[in-house]
Amino acid sequence: MATRPPMLQPGDTIGIVTLGSPLEASVINARIANLKSMGFNVVLGQYVYAADGFLAGTDEERASDLMSMFENDQVKMIVPTRGGTGVAGILPYLDYSFIQRNPKILTGYSDITVLLNTLYQYADLITFQSLLLIDFAPDTPAYNFRQFQTAVASLMAPRQIENPPDIPQVSRVPGNVIGPIVGGNLTSFIGTLGTPFEIDTLGKIIVLEETHEPINTVYRYLSHLKMAGKFADCVGIVMGECTGCQVSYGKSYADLINDFVVPLGKPLMTGLTTAHGTYKAAIPIGAIANLNTMNNTFTVLEPTVS
Repeated sequence: MATRPPMLQPGDTIGIVTLGSPLEASVINARIANLKSMGFNVVLGQYVYAADGFLAGTDEERASDLMSMFENDQVKMIVPTRGGTGVAGILPYLDYSFIQRNPKILTGYSDITVLLNTLYQYADLITFQSLLLIDFAPDTPAYNFRQFQTAVASLMAPRQIENPPDIPQVSRVPGNVIGPIVGGNLTSFIGTLGTPFEIDTLGKIIVLEETHEPINTVYRYLSHLKMAGKFADCVGIVMGECTGCQVSYGKSYADLINDFVVPLGKPLMTGLTTAHGTYKAAIPIGAIANLNTMNNTFTVLEPTVS
């Protein structure tokens, strides 16, 4: 069983870091103001505002910011500003033993999911595909905050991961399996295959989502995962949204699921609201879950914080 980080409490201190691509200072400052208005204290990493092309500082600088938050006893939750590109570059510079001894809430999505899964694999830490700093905005749907709060600030268990009303989750291949959750952004995982940080799906339920890619590219990525044995290893599959993905050669995302994912024969749920979409389910990476596509439920079986 993976380590549950201490739960988020009112008035806690949140550490803000930029681990991939830079974000405009005005956006960072506006979101920090919202966090403070919610009653939280905020600590900033040294390189939060850094910008060097498509990266917010060097790999070593961004890694040192993340480690500084794990080293700071006052920080209870770490929130990256955004994902973007380059998060995998920090992975060789992290002290996983120290992180394992000092578990904290880490939340995010997009390119951040390579970090979420690596911390589960190397530091035995439950992490959260959930809100980034950019999402702490007045117009963020209440559903997103409810999902986030239930995952990181309560001991609720079991917890069924459900879409907002009127957005169906659809079970496509019947089955009933239990295993730890892994997954996140498809593009980001492809970049780690063949490295020490590639995603481990053995005995796991894998959740996948994508954004703004043509469907033929999404097919290429799914095919790569298949050839790498990731679908053979997993016990179940949850396909999230493909936000803004373009029809290619007459094929849609729904066609790709029907033509490629369904024939894999693993218990399959589709349509989960995820990550880049307007509505964001909170997915605890490393937590034990039950995917029951006989009754169309996806349930986290254990508390995800302590």
